[in-house]
Amino acid sequence: MNKSARSVGNIAASGTFHIEDIYPSLNDGRFPIKRIVGEPIDVWADIFRDGHDVIAAALIWRREQDSEWQRTPMRHHGNDRWTASFVPQQLGRHYYAIEAWTDEFATWRHGTELKQKAGQDLTLDALEGAALMTKAQAGGSEAATVILRQCEQYLQTGDIAPLLSPELQPAMAESQHRPDLTRSQIFPLVVDRHLARAGAWYEMVPRSQGKDPAKHGTFQDCIARLPDIAAMGFDVVYFTPIHPIGQTNRKGRNNSLTSVAGDPGSPYAIGAAEGGHDAVHPELGSLEDFRAFVAAAQKLDIEVALDIAVQCSPDHPWLQQHPDWFKRRPDGSMKYAENPPKKYEDIVNPDFNGADVGSLWNALRDVLLFWVDQGVRIFRIDNPHTKPLPFWEWAIREVQSRDPRVIFLAEAFTRPKVMKGLAKLGFTQSYTYFTWRTGKWEMEEYLRELTGYPERDFYRPNFFVSTPDILPYHLQSGEPWMFKSRLVLAAALSGNYGIYNGFELLEHEAIPGKEEYLNSEKYEIKVRNWDQPGNIKPYIRDLNLARRTNPALLQTSNLRFVQIDDANVTGFVKESVDGTNTVAVAIALSREPHEFWFPLSDIQVNVGNERRQVLAVENIITGERLPVEWGGIRLRIDPVRDPALLFRCMA
Repeated sequence: MNKSARSVGNIAASGTFHIEDIYPSLNDGRFPIKRIVGEPIDVWADIFRDGHDVIAAALIWRREQDSEWQRTPMRHHGNDRWTASFVPQQLGRHYYAIEAWTDEFATWRHGTELKQKAGQDLTLDALEGAALMTKAQAGGSEAATVILRQCEQYLQTGDIAPLLSPELQPAMAESQHRPDLTRSQIFPLVVDRHLARAGAWYEMVPRSQGKDPAKHGTFQDCIARLPDIAAMGFDVVYFTPIHPIGQTNRKGRNNSLTSVAGDPGSPYAIGAAEGGHDAVHPELGSLEDFRAFVAAAQKLDIEVALDIAVQCSPDHPWLQQHPDWFKRRPDGSMKYAENPPKKYEDIVNPDFNGADVGSLWNALRDVLLFWVDQGVRIFRIDNPHTKPLPFWEWAIREVQSRDPRVIFLAEAFTRPKVMKGLAKLGFTQSYTYFTWRTGKWEMEEYLRELTGYPERDFYRPNFFVSTPDILPYHLQSGEPWMFKSRLVLAAALSGNYGIYNGFELLEHEAIPGKEEYLNSEKYEIKVRNWDQPGNIKPYIRDLNLARRTNPALLQTSNLRFVQIDDANVTGFVKESVDGTNTVAVAIALSREPHEFWFPLSDIQVNVGNERRQVLAVENIITGERLPVEWGGIRLRIDPVRDPALLFRCMA
């Protein structure tokens, strides 16, 4: 910090500057806001002081590891509101702040010009201006040359005109002494890559990717599936846990408490004689085979995400190596995981209140770093809300400080404030309640919450239409239109969305009365015909292509619902971050045909440096073009044929 700078917290006695209402900021700077590399970050603040002196302000920023600040001047927007923007060019943690000071030369110049217009004597004013110039010291060589030349002209002629020349003003603004320089609080910022904001996820159970139901799938089988997944347009392949599975209390089919020979057990019962969280299940292949899968995915522009569950089977090596990491009951028996009245006899949880908790933290961090070394840059964390929040804040920062490309997805279906708390402390993306938002009103209200302030600055939703744990009631009928409707809702509303393998085949057989799959592949190997009749793979492909060619769909925040006079049709408009692409979407929420008016009269699009009214729309899938007349378009949706319409807006 400049030795002459004072923090805002120290100005109470002097009362010089007030820097207030700084945006963006989260919990008064306790947590970082999130942005994407290479995109402008707009900052504003209210800055004022006593008196009539001219104020100057600058926005400063730097990477966490840098010592020097970069800076740009702030502009006075009006009513003491000042604005500026900067563009972070590198990933990782950054800081930004605001500096304000009295522009003594501009203050002198303003007063002197008023006196000059009034015909007053300026002899003493000229001496005061020249004195300010002699104190200038911090500017560059060009500014110093201008200041020296104008000062010499004044001394030679005694005329005040050189001191009021227009070229002197910016030179002095750069160079003058700033004895009352005041710096605001410093605010944190995390700069992520584009995949943090937008990606299509395909969740797969690797042991079920083979062709023989009697054989455990392998990483080679998973490699064979990659072209099909790439053809559907997915950016991320997400594996459920790939580690050795314990034998003790192994679950049988349909979560039975007893298993029989050949039952593979739950992949979430992590750890066996073959190893723990840093090992792969031997029937999947070797660690080298896993790296081959990562490499094969990269060739298809697909990234690999791993499921990290902080839990162990009773056979996990850690129970023998670190008994203090686990809790036992008063009778000495192992305390199994439970969510009363449910019990998970095949799982034990590490004890985060134990005497050796520091080494436990380090071990879990090292697990993450181990997989980063294998080429993994995305982690889906299972139930993070059941572990100490300070641990996640520390672990995420530890990992991202070594590789800022790493993305963390929080799989937490819990209380809203806890979910948002996880996002604040570092999770890059978050699961949501989308799965259970089915009505028009509740869907739109939920999206307004996620895209409002302050949520949009830290909470990046990832809309999964289903998961291995959740088969929502609205999909249990197996109707293709409903699968498509939910798919488009997820993919068009959110920059990040995902499906669980089998969704493309309309899998919908549920345990009666529950939102769970019957014969769940969490407890058995399930082999499928991935091209079976009735699949919706072409529909998924076209939707993901629409996303890739329309950046408006690859973000969540710039979303605006429009008024459609049909309780079972939702409509909205999205605009890309740079304003060059605008998309209008209508989606049916019920099976019957719908005819409705889609208003566009107050929607504008960017054309060069202008904002213009929408004159036409083009169907993104079919290419059909429709004129906008009387401020909108009349549309018809037959959900049995296609429950959604996506249009590119044109001026």
